[in-house]
Amino acid sequence: MDTASRVEAVTKGGLPVVPSQYIQPPEARPNLHHAGDAAPIPTIDLSNSDSAKESIGEACRNWGAFHVVNHGVPIHLLDRMKALGLSFFQDCPLEEKLQYACDSTSAASEGYGSRMLLGAEGDVVLDWRDYFDHHTFPLSRRDPSHWPLRPPHYRQVVEEYGNEMKKLAQKLLGIISESLSLPCSSIEEAVGEIYQNITMSYYPPCPQPELTLGLQSHSDMGAITLLIQDDVGGLQLYKDDQWLTVPPISHAILVLIADQTEIITNGVYKSAQHRAVTNANRARLSVATFHDPSKTAKIAPASHLIGQHTKPAYKEVVYGQYVSSWYSKGPEGKRNLDALLC
Repeated sequence: MDTASRVEAVTKGGLPVVPSQYIQPPEARPNLHHAGDAAPIPTIDLSNSDSAKESIGEACRNWGAFHVVNHGVPIHLLDRMKALGLSFFQDCPLEEKLQYACDSTSAASEGYGSRMLLGAEGDVVLDWRDYFDHHTFPLSRRDPSHWPLRPPHYRQVVEEYGNEMKKLAQKLLGIISESLSLPCSSIEEAVGEIYQNITMSYYPPCPQPELTLGLQSHSDMGAITLLIQDDVGGLQLYKDDQWLTVPPISHAILVLIADQTEIITNGVYKSAQHRAVTNANRARLSVATFHDPSKTAKIAPASHLIGQHTKPAYKEVVYGQYVSSWYSKGPEGKRNLDALLC
């Protein structure tokens, strides 16, 4: 089977068995006979920031993740974003999708693809997913002509969605800062200008889900990730040496603390290690909106959290170097973050 045929077959879920490049090593395969207990991560109402502050601090400390409701993002926009993403992956011909193909030799390049990590063919186990990555902030990076023209209104909706998610991310970073008794602007100032990527991920039905992962175990590289997903489910969090399933909550937004926030908070708040599993019957769609520092930003524990009796837990890192390591070595859980421990 040639590359194009294989991509189309994977996209349509039409393969009778999993090709070898998608088969995870035994130690990484999910135990689907025991899918894991539901992760009791908190759901936090943002309609009152003061009452949310304590709950968010506790969630960041214990889980690195929480759902938010009454978040201010229009519900119709969440639904529209998921519907347009699903239509692109399921209804657009492969030839049309490949017009937007990303550069597979460059980390986090914009466009359509299925290969996340860099490396030679055969060196990397592939995730069972297709994705489309959009560069949305700063505005100098935003060029809707790089995004699908069909389905109709796709580009307009992605722009509106990115604007709303950035506002929510900034609000959350402020509350997270205040939950540590830091000034509201502390974490955002440490991050610097926000670089936002929106990644739509499509997980086709998989003929052998026990051999694959839709997305391998990792924590996100940047500051904060905002995720919406359909009702299929498949996201899992790693906590207390076990994988726990995160059930979808309609119209809630899942907040994932990412590695640079763990560094800035000196390890008080933890980034969330997570993965996606597949299933044999239903395709799944999720939309992750990443809010990251610039590649030149230097990230270190906040000075307010370091004192006579509290030493830095992490070494300073240039974010671009962190990204390069993540994509070239692979995440393998949180090993890139662990390498910065003092």
